[in-house]
Amino acid sequence: MVKTQRTRRLAVLFVALGITAGTTAPIAVAAGGDGTISGGGGPNPNAERMSRDRGWVAPLAPLRFGAEPYAAVESAAKTAAGEAGCSISATAATYLTLSTTWPEVSQSGESPSPMTLSRYDDQTSLADPEQRAEGLFFNPGVGVWQLDSAGLGAKETAATAIDSSSAAATMVPHMVEKYCSAINGGSSEAQARASAWSDWHACDSGACEDVYQRLSSDGVTKDDSVGRYGGAEMRKCTFEGAEYDCLYADPSAAQGEDVWTSPDYGPAPVPAPFYAFTYEEGGTDYEVRYWLKGDSGALTDVSASRGLGVDARSELSWAKESSLCDTTTGTGNC
Repeated sequence: MVKTQRTRRLAVLFVALGITAGTTAPIAVAAGGDGTISGGGGPNPNAERMSRDRGWVAPLAPLRFGAEPYAAVESAAKTAAGEAGCSISATAATYLTLSTTWPEVSQSGESPSPMTLSRYDDQTSLADPEQRAEGLFFNPGVGVWQLDSAGLGAKETAATAIDSSSAAATMVPHMVEKYCSAINGGSSEAQARASAWSDWHACDSGACEDVYQRLSSDGVTKDDSVGRYGGAEMRKCTFEGAEYDCLYADPSAAQGEDVWTSPDYGPAPVPAPFYAFTYEEGGTDYEVRYWLKGDSGALTDVSASRGLGVDARSELSWAKESSLCDTTTGTGNC
């Protein structure tokens, strides 16, 4: 069905451009599953080791967290605690959910940035196979919880993982449910917290329990300088004639802890600024990251698409592009 729909779309394009079947004019490949495929990669043991080794948070540093992201976590925690299958307070649910964030993305104790993009995974399967620019790289872990396409972020996009409101609505009930399942199975509270954090390698050696105890003792300092999107911006975009809500992520504008934007922080490249949106083709939803040529330095716009539910390391579709317009700012192909 996908091939049939794609053929019909191209046929319409031929007519619109006055191109006949006998011409040799190149056809641009759109976002979705029809581009050049990269993949074949899997988990990176070195990335897991780096996350584990770097997980410890500076012991004397006050723990700071963006005021708006904190409010999102606190609100979701109140709901989750009220619906929990065990006894847990809203405050405990809040601290349970926050405890993974500093070990994962802000070992300084500074406010974790909702825009954080993973830097430990450097597999070639995540990079543009045509090597059009260094910053054309699909970082698989996104946001303060590093929602990864291999696991908890499989059904998320960069836009929903960066958005601290939508990410908190996913993460809080997930951790509370795992905590209660362990409690109801006979685990101690500490064991149940470890179970709730088992998806994060930065917690493997006890860093998250350490942070939880610090939160319980000293609380958190709310930081008004870090907003819901951590410096990323919601925009309106048109692509292939349709309008989309799109998120523009520029690492140089990151709010909060931005050590991950340093070129020598991790082995993976710092990605060039990109737009993130959800695109449907042939009944499949795709996460699309779209780089304007002016942002990446490539000779053309480029997109990378991942079917939702697919690990980016195993399959990405890369395509030359020319049809995205940021209608909010008038940037791109408008």
